[in-house]
Amino acid sequence: MYLEEIINDIQLENDRFECKSRLNREDVVGWLKTIAGFANASGGDFYVGVEDKTNQLIGFDRAGADNERNYFNNQVNEHLVPRPQMKLSFVRYEIKGTERFILHIRILESAVKPVILKYRSIPSIFMRRDGFTNGATYEEIIEMSVKSKNTQYDTLTSDRKYEAADFTILRSFYASHNNGKALTEKALQSMGFYDEEGFLANGAVLFEDDYQGKKTEVQCSLFSGFTKGSERIVTINRFHGNMISVINYMMEFVTQRMNHSMIKLESTRKNIDAYPQRALFEGVINAVAHRDYFLDGTQIQVDMFKDRLEISSPGSFYRGEKLGKTYDLSGITSKRRNELIVSVLVSCNVMEAAGTGFDKIMEEYAGQDELHRPYICSSSDHFTLVLPDLTYMEGVEDSSLPVLLFAPVPDGTAYDSKVLSFCYHQAHKASEIAGHLGISDSTYLRKQVLGNLVKNQYLEESRLSRAAYYKTRPEMVTVE
Repeated sequence: MYLEEIINDIQLENDRFECKSRLNREDVVGWLKTIAGFANASGGDFYVGVEDKTNQLIGFDRAGADNERNYFNNQVNEHLVPRPQMKLSFVRYEIKGTERFILHIRILESAVKPVILKYRSIPSIFMRRDGFTNGATYEEIIEMSVKSKNTQYDTLTSDRKYEAADFTILRSFYASHNNGKALTEKALQSMGFYDEEGFLANGAVLFEDDYQGKKTEVQCSLFSGFTKGSERIVTINRFHGNMISVINYMMEFVTQRMNHSMIKLESTRKNIDAYPQRALFEGVINAVAHRDYFLDGTQIQVDMFKDRLEISSPGSFYRGEKLGKTYDLSGITSKRRNELIVSVLVSCNVMEAAGTGFDKIMEEYAGQDELHRPYICSSSDHFTLVLPDLTYMEGVEDSSLPVLLFAPVPDGTAYDSKVLSFCYHQAHKASEIAGHLGISDSTYLRKQVLGNLVKNQYLEESRLSRAAYYKTRPEMVTVE
């Protein structure tokens, strides 16, 4: 039998069609590049169990077809980033009274391009043209990137079907924050939770009760001191699961480990938490809502130090202003990176539709001194919310200075790190640097320390009148 005998209106002579009798285990790239090429072009149909060239049906028994599908899914998940949008189905036929199956994979044109094939740590980009799959040209790669610039991960369609019974945790969470009100199907549909055919959006998959993928991974750590490198690590816990479980896990990790103290207010005593509950919750919600879910291999990081809590989320502020460090949380403007995830959280009454979460954090810290003000640091690949520990009276240690990572300076000194941090946000004179270091404004400082940093291009020297000012070159360092 042949494929055209069981598939109606099949177009065998076009560039959106390919067959394989089996998925070659010895040459995975040979067929994976076809999937990537279809996704980077205009999509296509890929049949497994059909002989190439002749289109003769080879087929599988039921167990063999299921095994082939699982192998296909595993290899795609491991080697293609982002995973292409696909619909997998079995096509049944009979030959001589025996039941047989072929695997039909319909690959849709990817809304996020380019789809990259990574095999043995080597990334490649392929394009389907005129019935063949070849490496994409430079111009094609640029065009793909431009077209997919504003695509959001959570609104793309997955290959999973919606089942109401798979979302009991979300429904319970919704009810607990809406006075027992039930989450309706109409509400889910209006948010774009699933499409007309019943396929879930990517963001909806993250709320499934049994979701165990790494898109939601978090790492929660407790340090005994002020930095990650200089003090003992008390504990590091990793967790991934559905979105609600992740939110609850981060909240519990901090709540169970944070300090409490009693303070006297006139004639009464009041219990003070290290981190106000509402500020902590807003920080956690913002981290999951604005995370860049396209970035595989990353995690939200919750780091507890002696003087502060840091909540870091992968991805910079989406289409917002570029920030270094700012205490003006109310003035931050950023577009929604994840429309569906935000809509779900808003419907659950744990996030404001107007995006006023940072305002609430500021309200919780209102009246605190300069050393206990929350702030945000943002770079090209992550943003971090810092909440000072209100039970630590000295405030955030060196709160105005960033922790920098940089390659060792040739002929460097023990002062290099402190100098670069001190001069990162603002240029300083040698006398000011000396005061910060607690040493004299000497020839050694000016020549061996500052002069060497300038020579190796870690510091930029400029002059105002006769005074020399020194400013750290940002391209030479990375903010931790």
